[in-house]
Amino acid sequence: MSYQVLARKWRPQQFDDVIGQQHVTRTLVNAIRADRVAHAYLFVGPRGVGKTSTARIFAKALNCGKGPTPTPCGECPSCTAIAAGASLDVIEIDAASNRGIDSIRDLRESVKYASAGGRFKVYIVDEVHMLTAEAFNALLKTLEEPPPHVKFVLATTEPQKVPATIASRCQRFDLRRISARDIVSHLGRIARTEGVELTDEALLAIARGAEGGLRDAESALDQLIAFRGAKIAEEDVLAVFGLVARQTLQEISAAILSGDVGALLAAVARLDETGKDFHRVMVELVEHFRNVLVCLALGGDGAALDVPELEARAVAEQAGGTDPGRVLRIVEILIDAERNLRHALSRRMHFEMALIRSARAATSVSIDQIIRQLNDLKGRLGREGPDDEGGAGGGRAPPDEPPRDPPSGGTRPRTAPAATAGEAPGGPSVVPADPAAGVRAHWPTIAGQIAGAVPALRSHVADAQIAVRPDGSLEIRLSAECAPHIRLLDAPHNRQAIRRCVGAYVSPDTEVRFVADVDRPPPRAPDAPAADASAKDPPARPPRRRDVAKLREQVAEEPLVKSVMERFGARISSLRE
Repeated sequence: MSYQVLARKWRPQQFDDVIGQQHVTRTLVNAIRADRVAHAYLFVGPRGVGKTSTARIFAKALNCGKGPTPTPCGECPSCTAIAAGASLDVIEIDAASNRGIDSIRDLRESVKYASAGGRFKVYIVDEVHMLTAEAFNALLKTLEEPPPHVKFVLATTEPQKVPATIASRCQRFDLRRISARDIVSHLGRIARTEGVELTDEALLAIARGAEGGLRDAESALDQLIAFRGAKIAEEDVLAVFGLVARQTLQEISAAILSGDVGALLAAVARLDETGKDFHRVMVELVEHFRNVLVCLALGGDGAALDVPELEARAVAEQAGGTDPGRVLRIVEILIDAERNLRHALSRRMHFEMALIRSARAATSVSIDQIIRQLNDLKGRLGREGPDDEGGAGGGRAPPDEPPRDPPSGGTRPRTAPAATAGEAPGGPSVVPADPAAGVRAHWPTIAGQIAGAVPALRSHVADAQIAVRPDGSLEIRLSAECAPHIRLLDAPHNRQAIRRCVGAYVSPDTEVRFVADVDRPPPRAPDAPAADASAKDPPARPPRRRDVAKLREQVAEEPLVKSVMERFGARISSLRE
């Protein structure tokens, strides 16, 4: 008896034997049971995932001697003839070699005749997208209204090339790639039956090389058995198909995440010495980091990935030491490099540069992280503030510590309750106490605390004017040039700190508002000469040269600047007014 390759020997004969396409087989089984079989189906999917095999099982189910049945017997003349490819009622047409209008005209003529022995004539048109436009037009009417005894199954790997007029007359089924886990399980079953020993690493390597095609995996196993015999290891798979060991991929990815450029260059040299295809390695790296990114999105659950257990554990381990932002930048770099490698003259150089860029992206700090850390730092300074040195530049009290008591007296001033007329005996009515009195009395302390919250207002809050609005709210008026900084006071952490500072001297429900008084001139610098009231315009002061080194020291001592420099190891490169 002649030898039969594994792909044919292990071709599924029942719907339950189809691997990884339960969403398709379940629908077909239910349609047969409910007697709702359509006249035309369109099977879409990559190569080697079971399109033609499913179509043949469907034809057996319709024409079985015990059917129509979702479980064809496999023993009747119709089932055996279809399995052997010799049935006159199942006509398979390769559209890649019979793509002209003449072939479709012959099909239109043959559908008129009754089936030879079965209930239906089933036409399986493989690679239907290869038909010409004229052939599609000739097929259109027959496909829409075929005779009752005719069923069509169209199969294609490129559904976008099938005209919408054809696709709309079919029930479409999308067959997906077979998962690596299902391929490993299926190949293990074949190996046990055939008496072949395969290591787990070898099975995983074959599944990686198949890229979701079960037929490709079965053909690869057939070739390996001929090459190595009854015992197959991972090294045999790598040698025959030019793949990269799983351990090598993990070492390269670990070096990328740690930023170890030396280890990456050494790995590239080893790959080049063994003749590995850099484009193939790049594709596998993209897939690996994609799995890492998915694992991070799932909260570090590697078991949820569509990979075998060994691979899932390695992915979960690497995901635990990084973050999604870094992995996403790595994936973007590798995808661009994979596209460029297809047509590159020096693939090694492009591969090396892509790995180095990925390593830098994995260890560099993103703009989003810098902004987030600066906002956190600013928030802490807004809550805690620098140490109080006294005067206008003094710091604020800690967030959980109440403002200090005023030096005069032993208690904190409070707003006096409003007395009604006639409450004071023997005298006129008592007018309500001024809500701004306590704030005015202790304004130097309050101003220092506010300046710590918003350093941009340090030179302006000391000269503020405090007034009470008709609605009872407290209004703090600053000079006109403070208008651009007023919005800073509305930040949540600043508003909370200012409310603590001012709230100690007014009633708890008093609202505090900051406004820029357009009628107030900006505060006069201490060393500026007083303006001559008789002069129409103040005399122009000659520009003064600043001591840049001294100014740089002053800026470096600002609390926010100092904290940023310490956190990021930064320095002041230039100063601008």
